[in-house]
This record gives sequence, structure tokens and C-alpha cells, in this order.
Amino acid sequence: MIQFKTIDGLMLRDMVMAGTALLEKNRELVDALNVFPVPDGDTGTNMSLTMQSAIREINSQEFLRADEAANALSKGALKGARGNSGVITSQLFRGFAKALKGVEKITPLQFAEALGKGAEVAYKAVMKPKEGTILTVARVVAEDALKQAQKDPEDYDALISVMLKSGEAILKKTPDMLPALKQAGVVDSGGRGLLFIYQGYAAVLRGEDISQITAGEEESAADQGDDWHDLSRELTHTYCVNFEITRFREDCDEHDLDSFRRRLNRIGDCVQVQGDLKGAQVHAHTDNPGSALEYGVELGEITNVRIDNLAEMKRALEKENTPAEPEEAPLEEPVEAAAPEKEYGMVAISMGEGFTSFFQDLNVDQIVEGGQTMNPSVDDILHAMNKVNAEHIFILPNNGNIIFAANQAAKMSSRDVRVVPTKNVAMGIAAAIAFQADQTVDENMARMGEAAEHVKTATITYAIRDSEYNGIDIKEGDIIGLHNGQIEFSGESIEEVALETMKNVVTEEDELITVYYGADVQEAEAEALAEKLSEEYGDCDVEYHSGGQPLYYYLISVE
Repeated sequence: MIQFKTIDGLMLRDMVMAGTALLEKNRELVDALNVFPVPDGDTGTNMSLTMQSAIREINSQEFLRADEAANALSKGALKGARGNSGVITSQLFRGFAKALKGVEKITPLQFAEALGKGAEVAYKAVMKPKEGTILTVARVVAEDALKQAQKDPEDYDALISVMLKSGEAILKKTPDMLPALKQAGVVDSGGRGLLFIYQGYAAVLRGEDISQITAGEEESAADQGDDWHDLSRELTHTYCVNFEITRFREDCDEHDLDSFRRRLNRIGDCVQVQGDLKGAQVHAHTDNPGSALEYGVELGEITNVRIDNLAEMKRALEKENTPAEPEEAPLEEPVEAAAPEKEYGMVAISMGEGFTSFFQDLNVDQIVEGGQTMNPSVDDILHAMNKVNAEHIFILPNNGNIIFAANQAAKMSSRDVRVVPTKNVAMGIAAAIAFQADQTVDENMARMGEAAEHVKTATITYAIRDSEYNGIDIKEGDIIGLHNGQIEFSGESIEEVALETMKNVVTEEDELITVYYGADVQEAEAEALAEKLSEEYGDCDVEYHSGGQPLYYYLISVE
């Protein structure tokens, strides 16, 4: 039973740290709850990295007062916010901190009121809030918590119990609010992630061990994500790589570490980079241990290299049952730089060397590495903006899940920053081409937006789990084709799915088809697809280029 009557800054820090640890422990479970069966489910990852940034800020010094600790939490969460789920999480803590202004120690009633303010601020931050999401879970929990606190304003034990009970109850109802959740047979991933944070709060107040806390009833053991070395399940990668990076290059900054982490995520999973520029410990599961080591050497000297064969360990486990242990990692904080002053500047988020080259050729000033598999943070984007010393700056997010973070970064800048809402790199390229230096900033914003919206896209990837979407029966490993983000075809052949998908994309008015092939596609295969598209759509010019994007075999734009 909880004996505390108030929560000070140190207790709040411990609660948030436990919530963050529990979320990280269950990160892959939350990722797996994403509705689309495509290989970019990242709600848990984005929320976890957002909270780790908050932890770094709240640990920067000892905040004895609750309001000071809450402000640090809010600041850190906003800086590290990634993806829509991460930005919404940061807004929940922003409102929480606002409500605690002048509060040295938080009473149960003040805590409930702060939860309510957090939900209010988060709703306002979203242009078109949807029910059945993390917003709903946050709001309903806050409403029920306030009712309980008003009834008994000094009882944290009852308050926490109501929060968890209310959260589980409303989470189970989210599939009834969003048809996509019901169709996929999952609850809202962001809501589940938020409840892990709240469960961490409860564990600290109750003196519980967070390692004993499990997910709600709606996720069975079979649905949970793999533990770091859960060798009882099917392996996704063969090797576990561990090493330390020391003596970093003098020109390295924290963003180089962040970029390093994203590169590791593209060749594997279970990535952890713990430490800072004084020394970092690295852990990853991958089929390419040499690439992981090569990435590390680019930053500094590597020591204490250890490569474990997980496949061999799995075979040994069948006889001895000896699993390995996980590691953890914080986020790092960037520094600012400057460039010669000019009127216009551009920042683009890019995934893949080919796309990065395109943006560089189009005079984009700063490239932020990121995309489907690892969304950059608000601070990553702000850091890139600060390197462009221009009067007006255009940001090309090039991913629907990054637009929200880009908008938050724009709000934090003292300069005129415009976010062109590009949802993929093809739209970003079209927008960058439309830019004209002799036009006004408003004219350019209109031109770039129109050019981006004119682009239709098809993407070809693979399914990460069995699913049914829009009447299409999808099996894990199937090749799937998406048109403007909606799954339309499923099959066994990459080329056949691409050709079928394009039948719903190309119209008589279209003139240009551009095929961008990914890292897992050979140029000869892309050339063959381009030739068939040229034969099928004789009135269109067809080009093919290396995009270098991971996980997505093709991104095909039509204009």
C-alpha cells in the first residue's frame, strides 16, 4: 500500500525513470501493436527514445522541487520527441508541467489535475485528434483520476489503482473506436505505451520490482515482442555484437552518435548505444557484424569487441537453457553550428544514400538521416536547422510520421521556418525541384506544396505478420503494394506486385514514372521493372534510380 502523501522532485524523477525502463523493456511489444503489417512499426521505439531524452534532462541535476523536475521532464521529452507518438507524449508532459507551476510537492489532487492538463495540451497540439488513440487513454485516465482525487484528495494508493484500472479498461475499448485497430486485432499501441509508463509510476510508489510487471490481459505471451536474447523464439538475426567506442574523432558530436544508432537499426535490431562522447558501449543483433564494427570505427577507436553467434546459442539453449542479458542506452544531446547567411535554406529528412544524393544535388543545405525505421527527434531537426543560417528555412519531413516533429522544431526556432508536409521522399524531391530562389517565401511554400501533392506514389515492401486489410488476406512474408499509403495488393513476386499496384496509380494524364529501388534490389531488377512499365504505359517516360532505402524494395512516383 502506498504511504506517500506527496511527491517531490526526486520521487517524480524515480517514477519517470521506472516508467521509461518499463516502456523500454516492452518496446518491441508496443511496436508490434502497430496496425499496418509493414516493417516500420515504431510507436514503442519512438516513445521510448522520447522518454530517454526526458530522463537525461531530469538527471542533469537534482531537482528537489516537483515543478522544477516536471519542467526538466517536459523540456527533455520535447527535445527528444520522435514520431507522432513521441511528440504527443512530450505534449502530455508539457501540460503536466504547466499545471504544477509553483508546486513544491505534489498532492494526489494536484497530480490528477496535472494529468488532465497534459491531456488537454496534447489534444490541442493535434490538428485532427482521433478517439481510440493515446489521446483517448490519457484523457479518460485523467478524468477518472480527478474524480477519485476529488473524493479522497490525500490517497495516492487509490489514485494509482484507479489510473491503472481505468487505463486498461479504456485501452480494451480502443478497437471499438478505430476500425483499423479492430480489423488488425490489436489495441492502440500509443495507449499501451503510456500505460507502461504509468505502471512504472505505480511500481516506485508501491515499492515493486518493475521486472515482475507484465502487459495487460489483451496481449498474450504469444503476442509479446522478443526479449533481447529470448532464444526460445525465432531469431531475426544471427549475431549479437558488443563493443566499446573510445577516443572519438574531435569533430564528432552527439548527432553523430544518433546517426550511428539509426544506421545500426537498419542492419539489425535490439540496438543499444550507451554512453556519450567520452565513451560508448554498443549492442546490436545483426547479420552483418562487420558493418556494425565499421560504423563504429568511423566514429573513433573500438575496443572489447565481442561477437556472439545467437544461432549457436539457441542450439545450446535447447540443451542447457541459458539465455543472455540485455543492455540499455540513453539519448545524446546535440550542439549547434552555423553557416554563411543567405535568404533561403532547406532541410530534408532522407533515408538511403541515393535519396540523400538527390537532395544534395537539389541544393538542400542539411540532410537529417531517418525515415520509416527510425524517426529523427525534434532536436535532431532543430540541430540541422541551426546549421542553416538563412532568413527563411523550408523543412521537408518526407514521412507522415515526422511532420508533427518537424512542426514542433519549427515552433522552437526564432527564424521563419516553413514545414512542407511531404509524406515521402518522392514528394520531397518534387518540392525541392519546385523551389525558386527569385520567388517570395509564400510563393515558394505554395509552389513546393502543390508540387508535392501532385506526386502519386506506390511502395513495395513485405508483411511482417499475418493480417487482413481492405479485404486482402495477408500472410507474414508476403510482398505487399501500397498506393498513397494504403495496401492494395499482396503476392509472392516483388515485380508482379509492383506491376499490379501501378494499375491503380497511373492514369491517362500522367507523363512521368520514376522508379527508386531500395538497398535490397539489384540494378538489373530495377531496369527490368522499368522496361515493363515503359511497355505498359507507353505515353509515360520511365526512369529508374537507386534510392538505397532499407526495407522498401521500391518507391515509385507518378506525375
